[in-house]
Amino acid sequence: MYRDPEAASPGAPTRDVLLVSAIITVSLSVTVVLCGLCHWCQRKLGKRYKNSLETVGTPDSGRGRSEKKAIKLPTGGKVVNTAPVPGQTPHDESDRRTEPRSSVSDLVNSLTSEMLMLSPGSEEDEAHEGCSRENLGRIQFSVGYNFQESTLTVKIMKAQELPAKDFSGTSDPFVKIYLLPDKKHKLETKVKRKNLNPHWNETFLFEGFPYEKVVQRILYLQVLDYDRFSRNDPIGEVSIPLNKVDLTQMQTFWKDLKPCSDGSGSRGELLLSLCYNPSANSIIVNIIKARNLKAMDIGGTSDPYVKVWLMYKDKRVEKKKTVTMKRNLNPIFNESFAFDIPTEKLRETTIIITVMDKDKLSRNDVIGKIYLSWKSGPGEVKHWKDMIARPRQPVAQWHQLKA
Repeated sequence: MYRDPEAASPGAPTRDVLLVSAIITVSLSVTVVLCGLCHWCQRKLGKRYKNSLETVGTPDSGRGRSEKKAIKLPTGGKVVNTAPVPGQTPHDESDRRTEPRSSVSDLVNSLTSEMLMLSPGSEEDEAHEGCSRENLGRIQFSVGYNFQESTLTVKIMKAQELPAKDFSGTSDPFVKIYLLPDKKHKLETKVKRKNLNPHWNETFLFEGFPYEKVVQRILYLQVLDYDRFSRNDPIGEVSIPLNKVDLTQMQTFWKDLKPCSDGSGSRGELLLSLCYNPSANSIIVNIIKARNLKAMDIGGTSDPYVKVWLMYKDKRVEKKKTVTMKRNLNPIFNESFAFDIPTEKLRETTIIITVMDKDKLSRNDVIGKIYLSWKSGPGEVKHWKDMIARPRQPVAQWHQLKA
């Protein structure tokens, strides 16, 4: 009896079943290989890309870093970007052996390059880090000493590339001149309106100054933006010890401005109370006392008083101030001031409290400020809300003074 060899015996799988099983097995195998290849290539190429960035760097990632590296380059040297270009991964013989076909290689390269572009340490992140360092501009000045007349001469020439501090996109810069540690006596240039590259060309004389005392001082220049209605905004500062300068003749310097250190350190605290009376539409501000105020005078003390400004929609409405407490870093004021504020204007109202140091010979110095409103800092907002929640009751709170 003839029996077809292709006929399925009882219990044996059919040809279709075997074919489907083979296709599924091959598909799973290819998938596993691709996943393994992607992770392997990503680790290998990612490590190589990172090492290349650390060793050579790219033109974009070098921006904003310190210039020491650029100075080390030989004269006439040229920086060549040898880092891999995103989307083009390097290949060696081991990479070629692991590529089953070109389409798989393209897929791996595409995915790996995208992952590398988003990985930490990429040139985009480094460039962003460099750009975060604000350029404050630079200033040109000269200094010299006349031994016959015992006079130190300081000439403020010009500044370049100052940052804009005003909403109009410009600044009104001027320069304060100190001989530290004496901050009591200072000289100032004229204000240059709406100018980010001002020319002053002003000369200042410190007369009757013995040379042995001059070399113990530090020439300190502070560039500020003049503001007619509020505190002048610091732009930057430069300091140079005079014992490191040859003062026998006028020496000219270009110096990059650094962030002002005026705002560093504690400025002290102020205790005040607020009392809101909704029926009378008024707020009573009681300036109680201060503690640990920053010493602004060369004698290590200050002559503090407090100004209180009522602001509505960023416009000044009314000002009050306390008496001046002579040579006191922990003054007790206990002075109250009433301001008429309709309930509907409360959300647009700000009370600015400024602790000042009284100076007879020059402009009074700001020790610190407090802004009280719905939109101030967490401590100030808490005090404001507590005042609203407890009408007709004085609500006292300590506040840290800020620059």
